[in-house]
Amino acid sequence: MPFQADREVPGLIVKFGDYPLHHGGVGAIRSLGRLGVPMYAITEDRYTPAASSRYLRRAFVWPTTGTEQPGRLVDGLLRIGRRIGRPAVLIPTDEEAAVLIAEHQDDLAGPFLFPRVAPDLPRRLASKQGLHELCAEHGIASPAAAFPRSYEDIVAFADTARFPVVAKNREAFLRRERPAVHGTTRISTRDGLLALARDWGERPGVILQEYLPREQAEDWIVHAYFGADSTPLALFTGVKVRSWPPHAGMTANAYVVDNPELADLAARFIKQIGFTGVVDLDLRFDRRDGQYKLLDFNPRVGAQFRLFENEALVDVVRALHLDLTGRPVPEGEQRAGHRYIVENIDLPALLAYRRSGYTTPHAPARPSGTELAWFAGDDPLPFLTMLARFVRPGAKHLYELWRTHRRGSTGPGGRRRT
Repeated sequence: MPFQADREVPGLIVKFGDYPLHHGGVGAIRSLGRLGVPMYAITEDRYTPAASSRYLRRAFVWPTTGTEQPGRLVDGLLRIGRRIGRPAVLIPTDEEAAVLIAEHQDDLAGPFLFPRVAPDLPRRLASKQGLHELCAEHGIASPAAAFPRSYEDIVAFADTARFPVVAKNREAFLRRERPAVHGTTRISTRDGLLALARDWGERPGVILQEYLPREQAEDWIVHAYFGADSTPLALFTGVKVRSWPPHAGMTANAYVVDNPELADLAARFIKQIGFTGVVDLDLRFDRRDGQYKLLDFNPRVGAQFRLFENEALVDVVRALHLDLTGRPVPEGEQRAGHRYIVENIDLPALLAYRRSGYTTPHAPARPSGTELAWFAGDDPLPFLTMLARFVRPGAKHLYELWRTHRRGSTGPGGRRRT
């Protein structure tokens, strides 16, 4: 290892909500645990993949929904901090955790270490409307979008819109409490949109967005860590080959691909908005106009962050820990051509993509190496735990998503995840 982490400063994986099969948290535990950093995690129970990792010193079992009052969550974090007994680096793996930390920095600053950021910025970035407004303000391309405030607004939009369109929940923080749609939803017709909108209530919490045809697009990802003054200390680019649900969900298969233009675009935008910390960006390259269009800005560690590592073996989680403990972050080129596979979702994604029309000409023909999300020879239990928890409910979930996808591709009013 070309650098040494501070083994006196632990790391804490922070997540709110019930999603025990999260490989990003496992990846962060392994990444720092292999350096000898004591690792802790918030888990739903004692039998999650993260809780079974050999690199986890202790799992704090704390079932949450992500809809609790902020004060209760802050109090819970402070109790965990007292149990750890020394300052720990916070590693959020969802938007709710990232926003809570930013908005309660003064309360959490004693027991925990984290990048300081404008308190309202992570919430704006995680919001579809907030991100759209920031993109417009700073000249960053994004899909055309409408933010209806009533059913009448939706009718007016439908009368002039070009279908298909995409519907998303406007605010990340309402997705668990009262979601309008279950994930990114492609709507094929005016009648289909109005039928869905009748269930959205008086104040629909959705964004209606331009559909970027997958036959004319390529999905890119940027993972980075920005230190003081929004300086990029580790920045990586890659291309997404498959996701699940198809074309909209979590990355299932991706490659590291050098893209200086995209790296420069991301660095300039983050400098302009003054963000510090770990980011996970999703962009779609639109071949029709040659622009990278920003779809999502996740102000936290992305689930597939272990795809990316530089020549000095630095990933974004290691960069975060090194920087917050006052150590230099070694520079180096990213390991171009490396591949990342999420074992439990890549096979169904592969089957779904066979006739999708989506192509990734920038992905290499053969990988230079492969990182698996779950299986690791030095830490096999998370993989086995994932299998035990995934097989029955996971198979049912995949089947239901497949049926939804199939229904959306047929019929005049169908909806389809994109």
